[in-house]
Amino acid sequence: MDLEEAEEFKERCSQCAAVSWGLTDEGKYYCTSCHNVTERSQEVINTDLIPNAQIKALNRGLKKKNNSEKGWDWYVCEGFQNILCQQAEALKNLGIGPELKNDVLHNFWKRYLQKSKQAYCKNPVYTTGRKPTVLEDNLSHSDWASEPELLSDVSCPPFLESGAESQSDIHTRKPFPISKASQSETSVCSGSLDGVEYSQRKEKGIVKMTVPQTLAFCYLSLLWQREAITLSDLLRFVEEDHIPYINAFQHFPEQMKLYGRDRGIFGIESWPDYEDIYKKTIEVGTFLDLPRFPDITKDCYLHPNILCMKYLMEVNLPDEMHNLTCHVVKMTGMGEVDFLTFDPIAKMAKTVKYDVQAVAIIVVVLKLLFLLDDNLEWSLSNLAEKHNEKNKKDKPWFDFRKWYQIMKKAFDEKKQKWEEARAKYLWKSEKPLYYSFVDKPVAYKKREMVVNLQKQFSTLVDSTATAGKKSPSSFQFNWTEEDTDRTCFHGHSLQGVLKEKGQSLLTKNSLYWLSTQKFCRCYCTHVTTYEESNYSLSYQFILNLFSFLLRIKTSLLHEEVSLVEKKLFEKKYSVTKKKSRSKKARRH
Repeated sequence: MDLEEAEEFKERCSQCAAVSWGLTDEGKYYCTSCHNVTERSQEVINTDLIPNAQIKALNRGLKKKNNSEKGWDWYVCEGFQNILCQQAEALKNLGIGPELKNDVLHNFWKRYLQKSKQAYCKNPVYTTGRKPTVLEDNLSHSDWASEPELLSDVSCPPFLESGAESQSDIHTRKPFPISKASQSETSVCSGSLDGVEYSQRKEKGIVKMTVPQTLAFCYLSLLWQREAITLSDLLRFVEEDHIPYINAFQHFPEQMKLYGRDRGIFGIESWPDYEDIYKKTIEVGTFLDLPRFPDITKDCYLHPNILCMKYLMEVNLPDEMHNLTCHVVKMTGMGEVDFLTFDPIAKMAKTVKYDVQAVAIIVVVLKLLFLLDDNLEWSLSNLAEKHNEKNKKDKPWFDFRKWYQIMKKAFDEKKQKWEEARAKYLWKSEKPLYYSFVDKPVAYKKREMVVNLQKQFSTLVDSTATAGKKSPSSFQFNWTEEDTDRTCFHGHSLQGVLKEKGQSLLTKNSLYWLSTQKFCRCYCTHVTTYEESNYSLSYQFILNLFSFLLRIKTSLLHEEVSLVEKKLFEKKYSVTKKKSRSKKARRH
C-alpha cells in the first residue's frame, strides 16, 4: 500500500466524505478513514519496451491532461463554438445545406472572434496572469466536430477583406491553443480558464457572447442563405429539442469540465424569447459590421406574399384571401426589396420580423372583410349559412362562425398539449453542474437520486412508454379536404363578403377600426379607435391564435398590426388627397 501514489486521487469518499486515500495490493483505492474500498484503480505502466523489468509502480497516464480529473484547459469562447457546432449540425439534419455551417456560420464566428479580439488578431485578449503559448505551425483546418479548438485560417468572406486588417495579415493571426497545463494553472473557480474573468468582463463596444446569442448567429446565417426557416420556426424547433439550446453544455467533450462560474455562463433556465433574439440578431449583425444581406425577392420564402399563403393554409382560411393580402402588401410597400432586405451597416439597422409581418397583414385583411367587432362577422355568417343550405352543390361561402368554432377547438387542444409538455419538461441536465470540483460527488449523487425518483413516480402514474420526440414540421395545424371530422375552408368562397363594382371587387363592409390611438384620423370619419380593454372577442381570439402559432406575445403582434394599418391608411389618404387636388386644379 502506497499513500504517496494515491495523493493524486482527490474525490471524496462516498461513505465518510473524507479525502484520504491509499492503495491496496491489487491497485485499488481505499479510504484510510473508514477503509471503504472503491472500484477505481490505477493503470499499469506499459513495460513492453523494457525487457526483464518488474512492475514496481502504478500510473494513471498523462498527468498534465487528467490531473485530478479536471480535464484539459479550455476557454469560454470554445464552449460557445461547441454549441454553435451542435446547432449547425442540427440545422443540417433539418434539411439546411451544409454550406450554412461550413461557409456562412463559420465565417460569422471567425469575424466575431476577430472583432472581439479573442483570436485572428495581432494582440488577442488572453486571460489575466497567463498568456498561452501561440501555436505557430500546423493549425488544424475547420473541422468543428473535432477537439474544441478555435477555427483555423481558412478562406474568409469578402467583407472580412475590407476589415481593419488586410487579407495578408490573416495568415499571421493565431487562435488560442488548447494547452495541457498543470493543475496549478487552471482556474480554481471555474472549469474554463477564463470563466471568472469572462463573467466579470464589461467592455464597452464589445458584444459579450451568451447562449441566446448563439441563436442570433444561427438566424443571421439562415437569413444570409435565405433559408425557409423564420425566427419563430427556429425558436419552436429549439422548444421541441430539435436544436440544442437548453443544457447544450452536456454534449461538450468529456475533457471539458464545467463548474463554478461556468454555471452562469452556459446554464440556461428559460426558453428563448422572440423579441430578445430579434434584438440580439440586429446587435450581432451591427457589431460584426456585416454588409447588406442578399435581397429578399418575390420568389424568396421570407417574402410576405409567400408567408401569407403559408399562414392562411395553416389557420384554415380561404385561398381567395391571398389575393387580398397581396394587394395590401403592394399598397403598403412591404414587399419592396429595400424594405425587406437586412442591411446592418445602414444608419438605422433593422431587419423585418418576416413572420410577424405576414400574420399582421392577414389580421388586417380579416378586419377589412369582417370588421371583427362581435357584430358584423356574425351577421355575415348568418348570410353564408343560409346560402350554403340552399345551394349545397355550389361552392360554399366562407362561414366565419363555423371557422371560429372549429379553430377554437383545435387551438385549445393544441395549446393544452403545449402547456402540458412545458410543465413536464426536465430542466436538469444529465450532466450536473456544480459550484466547485469538491462538490462533484454530491452533485452526481443528487442527480442519481432524482433520476431514480422520477422512474419510480413515472411507473406509478403511467405504465405506458413515453412518446418519442416528434419529427419537425413547418406546420403545426394540418387541414385537408379528405378530413371528415373537421371542415377544411381552403376552397371556400368570399363571395358573401365581397361585391363587384365594375371590374373590381369591394368589401361589403365599409367600416374599420384602428388598433391604436396613435394614428391620425384627420382624413377619415368612419375609422374608429378602440381601447385594448374593449377589443372584441373575435379579434382577441385571432390575436391569441396567431401569437401561439409564432410563440410571441400578443402585444408584439398588436404593434405589427398597427404598423400595417398605419402604412395602409397613409397610402390611402395620400391617394385621396392627390385626387382631390387634381379635381380642384381641373376646376380652376
